[in-house]
Amino acid sequence: MSHHNIKTKMTFNKINYIILAVSMAVIVTGFILMAGSGSTETSFNEDIFSPVRIKVAPVVCFIGFMCIIIGIMYKPKAKRQS
Repeated sequence: MSHHNIKTKMTFNKINYIILAVSMAVIVTGFILMAGSGSTETSFNEDIFSPVRIKVAPVVCFIGFMCIIIGIMYKPKAKRQS
C-alpha cells in the first residue's frame, strides 16, 4: 500500500508562517524599544518616561499581537479549477 496517494491538508499555509514570522519580529522590536536602563537607588533616570518607551513601544507590541491573530485566522482563497 502506497502513501503517495494520501493528500494531507496543512492547517497553515506558507503565507500564514510568513505573517507569523513578521509579527514575531514586530513584537521583539516593540520589546527592544521598551528596554533600557532604569533608575537605581542612587540615581533617577528620566529616560523611563520617554514617549518611545511608554507610548510607541506598547503600540508596536499590540500591533504585533494583532498580526499574530490575523496570521492564525488567515485562510487563503481557494483556487478555481478550470
